[in-house]
Amino acid sequence: MGSPHTVGIVGLGVISRAYLDTLAGVDGVRITAVADLDLDRAEAAAADLPGCRALTTSELVADPDVDTVLNLTIPAAHAEVALAAIAGGKDVFGEKPLAATFAEAQGVMAAAERAGVRVGCAPDTVLGTGVQTGRRAVDDGLIGDPVGATATWVSPGHEHWHPQPDFYYRAGGGPLLDMGPYYLTSLVQVLGPVVAVSGAASRARATRVIGSGPRAGEHVAVEIDTHIAGVLEHAGGAISTVTMSFDGVATSARPLEVYGTEGAVVLPDPNLHAGDVSLHRRGGEGWEELPPSAGYEDAARGVGLLDFVAGHGRAGGAMALHVLEIMESLHEAAAVHARRELTTTVERPSPVPLTPASAWR
Repeated sequence: MGSPHTVGIVGLGVISRAYLDTLAGVDGVRITAVADLDLDRAEAAAADLPGCRALTTSELVADPDVDTVLNLTIPAAHAEVALAAIAGGKDVFGEKPLAATFAEAQGVMAAAERAGVRVGCAPDTVLGTGVQTGRRAVDDGLIGDPVGATATWVSPGHEHWHPQPDFYYRAGGGPLLDMGPYYLTSLVQVLGPVVAVSGAASRARATRVIGSGPRAGEHVAVEIDTHIAGVLEHAGGAISTVTMSFDGVATSARPLEVYGTEGAVVLPDPNLHAGDVSLHRRGGEGWEELPPSAGYEDAARGVGLLDFVAGHGRAGGAMALHVLEIMESLHEAAAVHARRELTTTVERPSPVPLTPASAWR
């Protein structure tokens, strides 16, 4: 990567630990500043990083020693922090979603274009060997012409383990916005952009009971739909069906299956960077496991930032904007029982060749 690329981190919650672990020991990247609403937390993080300073967010986004702002704040603050970083002339890479709403995300991308800076966004799990090996199987024609896909994620709800689950049941929450970015980004990686969606939604109950922590037993009001079923029409002609739910107990469905005229391929959980990929060929004798053939090996949260810094940008803002419009349009379509055509599109990022983790060291 040449001389070290400097990164300033805004937001030092739980996910920051995964990024710090990934960035540790990477010669081409140096964390020069951190910021958090909790100043003590920022100072403690800075003390563990050589040459790092604890700053306020406004100081960090204006600091000339920061090349890229890593935005790990809560979704409601994503747009505000991203816009401040862009105004400071910084590239910005953030956690998903790009912003709390599609309109806010459009504003972020427009501001970045005017300023001549770059935007990247998680999820980067799609750059690991799981999704990338599945994508290569499709690109290599192992399933013939893609016809469709299914994406399934079913859970009884986060209140069973999360001590503060309120956000998941308010506007901006729900299973689609929570887990959808992993599954939908994977579908776009494999099958290309979406041109239209339709869907239906429901909610199983009006309140949820917190199951752990100091608020255990407290009821949380459910203000949004908690079971979403959607149909995605891809520009290439394939049709995907998506189910995201906080209302089911469990499922035995494969996370992602892609069907073609000559076979089918099963991809692993897209919330993870790796996992088994299976292929069933027409006339074959059943499912066969494919060895990793593409993607970053032994990847973890933060590999998308490294890909971004290296200039590839496969976890890019345009992809995150498109996926956010898919999710928001699915909710709108479900509410009015109508098909919605999308206004955005995106080119599939270049595939990731099989790359060992040592390539970043």
